[in-house]
Amino acid sequence: MEKILSKFKNENKILFMLAFFSISKGLWENFRQLWLQDNNLNVTEISQILGIATFCCVIVLIILAKQLSQDRIKKIISISLFIKVVSLMALYLLNHTPDSTLINLFIIVDTICQNIIIISIYPFIVSIKKEDKLYSKRKLVEYLFSDIGILVGGMLIGRSIGNLLIDYNICLLVSVVFLVLAFIIVINIKNIKVDKERVELKKTIQYIIKDKIVFLYIVDYLVGNMAMNTGLGLKMLMLTNGLHFSDGEATNFLLAVGLIADVIGIMALKYFTPKNDYLTITIKFGIRMALYWIAYISNDLNICLIAMTWSILISTAYENISDAPYINRIRNEYQMIFTNIRYTIGLVGTAIGLYFAGIMYNFGIVYNLGLSAFIMIFQIGIAYYCIYLRKKENRSKQ
Repeated sequence: MEKILSKFKNENKILFMLAFFSISKGLWENFRQLWLQDNNLNVTEISQILGIATFCCVIVLIILAKQLSQDRIKKIISISLFIKVVSLMALYLLNHTPDSTLINLFIIVDTICQNIIIISIYPFIVSIKKEDKLYSKRKLVEYLFSDIGILVGGMLIGRSIGNLLIDYNICLLVSVVFLVLAFIIVINIKNIKVDKERVELKKTIQYIIKDKIVFLYIVDYLVGNMAMNTGLGLKMLMLTNGLHFSDGEATNFLLAVGLIADVIGIMALKYFTPKNDYLTITIKFGIRMALYWIAYISNDLNICLIAMTWSILISTAYENISDAPYINRIRNEYQMIFTNIRYTIGLVGTAIGLYFAGIMYNFGIVYNLGLSAFIMIFQIGIAYYCIYLRKKENRSKQ
């Protein structure tokens, strides 16, 4: 493995590591809600534990903020991958046992480690190279290989190998295999030159607040995560219970839509990005909001499915416009802590969205989409204003 990896640049090694990690993540996350349901948790309990796990991530990331620096990124990722492997193995062994407390504990630990890894990837890449297209490339790798993880699960679930029936728990074990491969790659990434000078958390916060555009982007990121998870935070349960898909049908549906979304993301990046940023944001978020409103008002499950499908299809597109310009305006020395702050605030939005999703789900999935559409009014408004401020700033520099 080391000889093979030595032929690749460090940024490509990181992308390979991200690919294996994303396969594991996609495979496990696709069945996680159903695995929990299979272990006798109801929908409300599932949304609560996922929400609690996300809030715990926020607390841990705040505690870790002072320890995060570019010279520690590799160590942080390696340790998090190792603990995640241990947590998933523990869940595998706890399957169909009455110890719900330990199951909840390891779900929380797994979620924390996963989010630490995700926030560390781009600062790791930035220490080597920084550009808007590379940011989108990193996101597309994450999305594409997450979908490959769903594909692996779809191919395996329900099949028999000899006397062994492949269920959610076997899929969990397979996800561990890909996670181990990611761990092997990251410990073989060497000779990365990073700035060991540590930037204080307080100084980074002051830097963010001082930059009005970045500050508003952070607020928009919070609201956007609330909207997304209110609408689709429980999508597997919405498909299987609300729209009466089987678990295999839901997996295949998410796989097909996800793969098409990856193609759309790649094509949009290369060929179909409008020159007008307002139009780009409208395509990415405005159409989604309109479809959500139509689904809510009509109370039609078919329109709900169309709205959910469009939301997933457009999710990977145009992040070079919606996110990259704001992330890449951050100076390198602030990048690690900024990413931590941004992701932590995003997790707050995710946790709130999951909480709302659990409540709305009890009334019907149209209410999930309706509340999400209402929150998106604020998300799109802030996004438009950020574009206006960027254009105004660019004109003043000319």
